Amino acid sequence: MSDHTPQVAKELLTCESIGGERLHEVRCEDCASCSFENKVRREDLESFVASVLGRFDVPPHEAMLTARVLVAADVRGIGSHGVARLGRYVKGLKAGYIRPNVTFGVEHPAPAVAVVDARNGIGQVVSDMAMDLAIQKAAVNGVGVVTVRNSNHFGIAGYYVQKAIDRRMIGITMTNAAPLVVPTHGADALLGTNPIAFGAPGDPLPLLLDMATSVVPRGKLEVADRNKKQIPVGWAVDQTGYDSRNPGHVIANMLARAGGGILPLGGRGEMFGGHKGYGMALMVDVLCGVLAGSAFGLDVDNLDRPMPESEAAAPRVGHFFMAVDIGRFMPVEEFGQRLGQLFAMIKGSRRALDQETIFVHGEKEAIRTLLHEKGGVPIAENVFRALRTLAAECGVAPPPTLAQHIARSVPAWPEGD
Repeated sequence: MSDHTPQVAKELLTCESIGGERLHEVRCEDCASCSFENKVRREDLESFVASVLGRFDVPPHEAMLTARVLVAADVRGIGSHGVARLGRYVKGLKAGYIRPNVTFGVEHPAPAVAVVDARNGIGQVVSDMAMDLAIQKAAVNGVGVVTVRNSNHFGIAGYYVQKAIDRRMIGITMTNAAPLVVPTHGADALLGTNPIAFGAPGDPLPLLLDMATSVVPRGKLEVADRNKKQIPVGWAVDQTGYDSRNPGHVIANMLARAGGGILPLGGRGEMFGGHKGYGMALMVDVLCGVLAGSAFGLDVDNLDRPMPESEAAAPRVGHFFMAVDIGRFMPVEEFGQRLGQLFAMIKGSRRALDQETIFVHGEKEAIRTLLHEKGGVPIAENVFRALRTLAAECGVAPPPTLAQHIARSVPAWPEGD
């Protein structure tokens, strides 16, 4: 199969109930997408987020960059890291542990290396700068590595990898996070979901892997809890370290740091490779916490831990960015063609009996992006309610839905007819 552009299975694109374009990953009757009444244009959502952040003294360029990263998650279908997190940023800005308009500390201990102190600045702003710096160093030295300490949540890791792809380089991004994941054979959450993103330019389809090192992110437990549903065995454990199907109980334990948590990628024990997911999460914490000089393990995002009087409590999240100049190894065009051949082998291979498509990483997100750019970004009702509340508190208008745009463009019916 020589053509490995996104191969969209019929059930992924066609919604039986409305006959419109919609992305489905489950049977139509089980899909909740059709219930989305709140679809918003990307630019309206970005403008709204930037306006809210501006109310808390975030400079326009920082506000728009942060908005762009958050909305990119929604556009790609990763709602857990999109505008649903806006309230978290507002809380941090109010409390003072997210600081706008910070001058970051940057050291260059070697030509290909930089060490950045975010000084509790906005995670997206320092991360955008750090990835650009890694790319610049890779262009000169063949590779660029940048660590960031004392940062905050930075959105989706794949956003920064895409910057390297756009420069026709390989990109690697990692971040540690609040402890939600139990180590293999453990009963206490000590590590974050600690995502890893890896990407490379291909011809014509790039590779963009963006994954947590846990079985699921916390957001999936929250969705199950809101819908009053049990979670599958193998997602999380209780305070004793044994399987729990009660998402509310697991979440309450994690928030109170009372034991239990999400399982590492692979699940509980070693039979299905849980120790490998645990090892990957540990690797991220070593690079983003230990090496970067930032918090690690239980200290990440621990705002309640005792602090010296001279220091304020802060999440102290750490990041790791790496860019590799493909041209130092082979012509970029040759690399893209070779990667395309690999994708063709995978996508042209025999599919499982009940499957129409074999996807490569980043392909589904590319499809969602095309659909959402054309038909609007779907926002869950509970998230939209939170955005309306936030809008009222900040004195800004909530983002208009597509339906409102259409209503404004339709001429009023003449009176008397």
